[in-house]
Amino acid sequence: MLDATTIDLCLSVFPWAPFRSAKSAVKLHTLLDLRGNIPSFIHIDDGKMHEVNVLDQLLPEAGAFYIMDRGYLDFERLHRLHRAGSYFVTRGKSNLKVRRRYSRAVDRSTGVICDQTVVLNGLYSAEYYPDDLRRIRFKDPESGKTLVFLTNNFILPALTITKLYRCRWRIGVFFKWIKQHLRIKAYFGNSENAVKSQIWIAVSVYVLVAIIKKRLRLSASLHEILQILSLTMFEKTPLDQLLNRSVEESSFIGSRNQLCLFE
Repeated sequence: MLDATTIDLCLSVFPWAPFRSAKSAVKLHTLLDLRGNIPSFIHIDDGKMHEVNVLDQLLPEAGAFYIMDRGYLDFERLHRLHRAGSYFVTRGKSNLKVRRRYSRAVDRSTGVICDQTVVLNGLYSAEYYPDDLRRIRFKDPESGKTLVFLTNNFILPALTITKLYRCRWRIGVFFKWIKQHLRIKAYFGNSENAVKSQIWIAVSVYVLVAIIKKRLRLSASLHEILQILSLTMFEKTPLDQLLNRSVEESSFIGSRNQLCLFE
């Protein structure tokens, strides 16, 4: 899952990161591995860098699925992923010019309206992406909106492609968690190196906590584990004993019907 989020900064304090006329910002470009909700690629740049440019810095992994929104629709870069043996799932724009070659049978009760093999016939798009594409039109039963998906994978069922794209909410949760629970709103330095170093430290903390949660098979949330670690930072107790004990104590206290005020 590839996406980016903007972290706002003050223009007078951080003039090296211009974004708009009245404020600065940095963009956190992230490739999130959905198998473990852990970022496998991160690039931090000023707020003016367009999302699609980060595709030039990716090293495509053969067989991997790259799920992106319409901001990454650049056929020259997508064809680079295709030649590397990677798959992509993205949204099509309303002015996209294609020619239909073949239509597959679909079950409209699932929300899939059509599943087609198409070829681009735009002036430049056909040159940048000369191979076939798969276009899937889907009507979301919840919102009632009709969405058009483009992919270079012709094997998976059309409904599976739509479900892959719906997983995009998970990277939104990642960005929200990073901004709410880690220290990337107030910075200890004003230079570019200081800001980027602090963001990298915050992401590293997230990854370490996620690894601890998975390896110790903890039921506590990442935020609970982070709170426990922040309060017991200088204790010499092994992590597995510390976290398991803290989780058991918190669950025991939370299971009582009333607060014990006199113990």
